[in-house]
Amino acid sequence: MESARGQSGADALIKKLHERPHIPLADWLRAPAHVHYKAFRMADPPAERKASREEFQSCLTAFGVSKDETVLHETFGYGVKQAGNGERLIIIWQAHTEYYNYQIWHLPDGAHREIAFGALTFPDYTFPISPLGTEVCRLDILLSSHSLPPREQMRSMMPGPVLYGSRILDEQTSLVTSFTHDEFERERYWVALGPTRAQASRLKEIVDAIVRIETYYHLLLMQKPLFSAAIDQVYKFEQVHLKQREIISGHIAHADPQTLQRWLNSLTQDLLKTNRIAGKLHFELSASVPYDKIVHTTLASLNEKALDAYRPVSDYVLSGVTGVAEGYQQLLKRIDTLRAGFEGIISIIRARVDLILEAQNLALLQSVDKTTKSQVLLQHTVEGLSVIVIAYYVAGLGGYIFKGLQEIGWLRNANLTSAIFVPIAIGLAFGITTFSKKLLHRKLSREQPPTQSGAAQG
Repeated sequence: MESARGQSGADALIKKLHERPHIPLADWLRAPAHVHYKAFRMADPPAERKASREEFQSCLTAFGVSKDETVLHETFGYGVKQAGNGERLIIIWQAHTEYYNYQIWHLPDGAHREIAFGALTFPDYTFPISPLGTEVCRLDILLSSHSLPPREQMRSMMPGPVLYGSRILDEQTSLVTSFTHDEFERERYWVALGPTRAQASRLKEIVDAIVRIETYYHLLLMQKPLFSAAIDQVYKFEQVHLKQREIISGHIAHADPQTLQRWLNSLTQDLLKTNRIAGKLHFELSASVPYDKIVHTTLASLNEKALDAYRPVSDYVLSGVTGVAEGYQQLLKRIDTLRAGFEGIISIIRARVDLILEAQNLALLQSVDKTTKSQVLLQHTVEGLSVIVIAYYVAGLGGYIFKGLQEIGWLRNANLTSAIFVPIAIGLAFGITTFSKKLLHRKLSREQPPTQSGAAQG
């Protein structure tokens, strides 16, 4: 079995060594280019990440991309489709922790350099699948090998009231956008590479920076409705908690067990509701800090410089995300503080209940102790009376015997003998009582060990 497994591993290694080496992705790229980007947030990442990979494979099959022009890893892959007229379509898929995305590059041939926003003009292009999850954002990106068009021309191509633009990476590369959806629900970006043009490897770097900023910007803001609703809930719980704490603090010293139990039930229900909200918010908002850092770090990596007649791109992005992640974290801290407050009051009430129970147990023990002492005194009294009764009957029986002996002439005075016999009768009665107690105690002690051993076995 082991040898078969080793042989299959060796065959896989030999196959891998003889596979045709794939052309790196950067070598396929060129300018001009038209890029469509789509990102989707997964509801169940462990399951949907694998499903998105299968979705990408079906997408490649629908486009007719050959295996020789496909690269597929666990969380990343791309395929290249060549048209008969020299145009090229590149489909790039990547799965992340919380979302997955597609970059679809259309590279026109040398004779048709003009590109425009809107649908991709690759022959017979149609996106063949309905992606999983919730859509995060859509982008329409043009990579132009020419200089930036005049502002008036750019104004006619970009929807929205305000244009944002910056020089990025170097003095030749410019970026313009309006951060406004067009009729296809896409945000448009124009990237002018300038007369020197960007290297092919830098094209992917520029697009990756744009989509990274947009994706994490939208992931941050997608949680705002949840955040707003949670703030109102937390505020109500805080008000209820303050009122409960004032009432309990003022009356806990004199509260009876029924009142304490009612408080405990109410506080436990509030704590469960708070834990439910806290769990949901921690799941949804805990990633906001790293997302915020990704946005800021990516903006810094662009080395942004001012572009005449345009507002800086970073102005819009930072105005949207500044304070958002911090607000999310402050809400999580408020919920944790509220939960700790509920737990603290519940602990105090439970301590009060424990004290009441201990006082009741102590009173019960004292009552049992008093009862036990009374029983001991009663037992001693009964034992004393038993000795007297036994002595009385023994002395009476002795008197009858002594009178009979006097009649037959064996005793001279029966009354005197009966009087002398009374102390002897008392001694006999005491001896009988003592012997009976010892005999009963010995019998009980013999019967007890089997009972204990039987209980231990049970």
